[in-house]
Amino acid sequence: MTRGLLWLPLLAVFCWLAWAGWNEYQKLEAYRQWAAQFERAKYDILAALGQRGDELVWGKPTRQGPVALQTVKLGDVRAIALQVDGEALPLDAPPETGRNLAIALELPNGAVTIPFTDLTLAVEWGRFLQRHQQTLPEP
Repeated sequence: MTRGLLWLPLLAVFCWLAWAGWNEYQKLEAYRQWAAQFERAKYDILAALGQRGDELVWGKPTRQGPVALQTVKLGDVRAIALQVDGEALPLDAPPETGRNLAIALELPNGAVTIPFTDLTLAVEWGRFLQRHQQTLPEP
């Protein structure tokens, strides 16, 4: 009986891991369906981001698809910067490490941030958005 009681926590951990994996799989499937409408998209645990033409859409990934969606037109963006640990940095000289990563978009009525978990991916997206913004016709 003692051995059975010792294995019970291991069984609980296994059940939790199975549930967490299933939950993440459901999020990925919902993201895959949502991302089909975009030219370029990214997924991580913090945000799902899609780019279609000059429009950016992002939100928090869930099993039902991204929620709390926000939309921005790249033509309305005044500046794009990398935000690392609350400090805005140029994309030309990114740091080697950082904990809280985001792309900061400066708009006429304020600023918004799109969270990232990977520094390299955030820099890639920031540079892509800057290049894409430069190709847009002037208003």
